[in-house]
Amino acid sequence: MKEFNINSLVRKNILELQPYISFRDTNEFENPVLLDSNESPFGELNRYPDSTQKELKQKLSEIKNISASQIAVGNGSDELIDLIIKVFCEPKKDSILMMNPSFAMYGFYASINENNVVKLNLNENFEIYKDEFLNIIKENQLKIFFLCSPNNPTGNCIEDIEFYIKNFNGIVVVDEAYIEFSGKKSCTELLEKYPNLIVLQTFSKAWGMAGTRVGIAYSSQEIIKLINTVKAPYNVNSLSLNKIIEIINKQEVVNSNIENTLNEISWLKNEFQSVKCIKKIYPTNANFFLIEFENVEKVYDKLLKNEILTSKRSPQIPNCIRINVGNRKENTQLIQVLKSI
Repeated sequence: MKEFNINSLVRKNILELQPYISFRDTNEFENPVLLDSNESPFGELNRYPDSTQKELKQKLSEIKNISASQIAVGNGSDELIDLIIKVFCEPKKDSILMMNPSFAMYGFYASINENNVVKLNLNENFEIYKDEFLNIIKENQLKIFFLCSPNNPTGNCIEDIEFYIKNFNGIVVVDEAYIEFSGKKSCTELLEKYPNLIVLQTFSKAWGMAGTRVGIAYSSQEIIKLINTVKAPYNVNSLSLNKIIEIINKQEVVNSNIENTLNEISWLKNEFQSVKCIKKIYPTNANFFLIEFENVEKVYDKLLKNEILTSKRSPQIPNCIRINVGNRKENTQLIQVLKSI
């Protein structure tokens, strides 16, 4: 990677943008009379949430050993993906790179922003050919590379991620939504080494808090400041913030849920071996399986008739269905239906 200059990658109008700053949230008061934000003085949730999410960032800082100034909080990882594209990509001009297949929202938000989407096709094992990567970045002017590991919908981790970070002359976003199931080290350990790195994590998967819609970005202070500049002032509500802080204080519950999920992954993998309609089970480092079936349409329809909802990936990934790992009751129902086909 060449010498990194963050300002050379940021849209000029974003560099000139003045962020919305809540006076209340950026100053300390003992017993303030709050007459500044046109709120109702009555009601259970009558006050705006902390726009800076100080308490949550401090909790995460202690857990991750990362400065609170290197943390941004989003209304789900989706909002953070959108904000990152808005910070760095000039509409109708700049391009992003994403793996194919991978999480569709990278391309979705780029398209909304009128940015070109370049796709890096994965091989038959859903891995990246390094030569193909090097050719694509040489032939295209790219601002952001979205690298999902473990990858959705394939379930596998991308090997040698550092190679892609150091060879990409732009922003590399490593999406670690499923990292807790993988047993792999987080790329947050590389933040000090690579100023072009952003790591996304979420409370929606292993933490069991999808309903709160809270995602996290870890990066350099400079990049986090830019993300906070373009985000909405009160982008995460009080109920969600309180619930996330509550679950952080119950880490043993989260660890138990992760262990239970891993046990169910093992149980399902064993049960899948005796399902005749299954052609191939792809290796997974996430809380789901990508499975190739003999007759994918028949299987999908049979599951749907039994009110078992799965994610059909065909035709993009031919004959494949992505199946989320449930609890034992749900997983037993799944196996029973599959064995009846």
